[in-house]
Amino acid sequence: MRTGLHFLVAAKHCEIDELRHLALTTELVAVTARLVHALQRERGLSNLVLASQGQRFGAELAARVLENRVVESEWRACVQRLDPGDIRGGHGARLYSRLAYALQGLDALEALRERVRALDWTPAQATEALVRLVAALLAVVFEAADNASDPDISRLLVALFQFMQAKEFAGQERALGAARFGTGRAEGGDQQRLLHLIESQERCLEVFNGFADDATRALWAESESGALTAGLEKLRRVLCTTPEGAPLKPELSQVWFDACSERMDRMKHVEDQLAARLASTCEARLLGAQREAAAIEALLQAPSVPTDPLGFFAQEPPTQRAPGFGPQVERSILDLLQEQALRLQTMAGELDTARASLNERKLIERAKGLLMAHRHLSEAEAHKTMRQMAMNQNRRLIDVAEAVLAMAEVLPERGR
Repeated sequence: MRTGLHFLVAAKHCEIDELRHLALTTELVAVTARLVHALQRERGLSNLVLASQGQRFGAELAARVLENRVVESEWRACVQRLDPGDIRGGHGARLYSRLAYALQGLDALEALRERVRALDWTPAQATEALVRLVAALLAVVFEAADNASDPDISRLLVALFQFMQAKEFAGQERALGAARFGTGRAEGGDQQRLLHLIESQERCLEVFNGFADDATRALWAESESGALTAGLEKLRRVLCTTPEGAPLKPELSQVWFDACSERMDRMKHVEDQLAARLASTCEARLLGAQREAAAIEALLQAPSVPTDPLGFFAQEPPTQRAPGFGPQVERSILDLLQEQALRLQTMAGELDTARASLNERKLIERAKGLLMAHRHLSEAEAHKTMRQMAMNQNRRLIDVAEAVLAMAEVLPERGR
């Protein structure tokens, strides 16, 4: 006859299976971060090559492409180790659809590179194409964070996703500035885009600071201090304040690219620390769950532990999080069951907190898209409109986004 202890063992083995899949997912996230970083570097070099009409940076770009193919192979190999049967339901459908889309983009990457080599595209076209590919890879990380079943791992994944998104905006900033300096001419529209990219980085880093651990936050704060940041700010001011149509110094393209690249390399170091923390946390959780399962299974083999038949009704539910199951097999089965229930309840609450950040991001992006479609705004204009509404009404940005979505049927269109 199966007892509550049998089902407790079954629950623990389900948790172990979930943690094993989560460990593989976090491995995919880590190699995705490496691939995104490689593509960001390639995007910046592609812009320099195109802006100079192939006169400069061709050898650097060719070398980068060779290195990137190796990282891409690692990413594909990691994807092949995923078992589509491990995740069912909505989370699995979203994650695997994101993977399918990212694979489609990577399959088209060589054709994109050929366009760049032939100088058939403008810097803006090459940037837009690689931005789309990077966005597809970042969406994989987003779904991995949304799918995590462990609260501590979920928080780390949310922090990593937000930091990777900030780094992507930094990469777009590098590519945009490289194109402007490379062509030697200021463009007003690009100045607005540059300001939007800087603001977007700050928003993502604010969320990152709310979910990252103290050591990672301190590492990033240290990385952002010093002469590099001051020098980059000076170059930003040149790009943002030079009158439209006025000349820019082409020789600053290399200075700009190197400064942005050093900053992004520092960001990559923070990403690596987060990825390492994710891997160690997954390993610790898995080993702990395996020890707990062994301890509970030992109870099944041990003589029955006498318990108070009315103990379920006499004891108050525990009010604080209890420690994980350990080797204390002498504890009553009732204690084990209560502890398991409390732990699952606490995990659910912590997961809700982590996923709330992801859901808010989804709603804000949907509201921006709605304003862009109905009022023919750019992404930067749509975000600025929502921020202004939030300040005018003394409301949170997420509240404004929900209000915009609630009025989807009555939003007026603005003439082009």
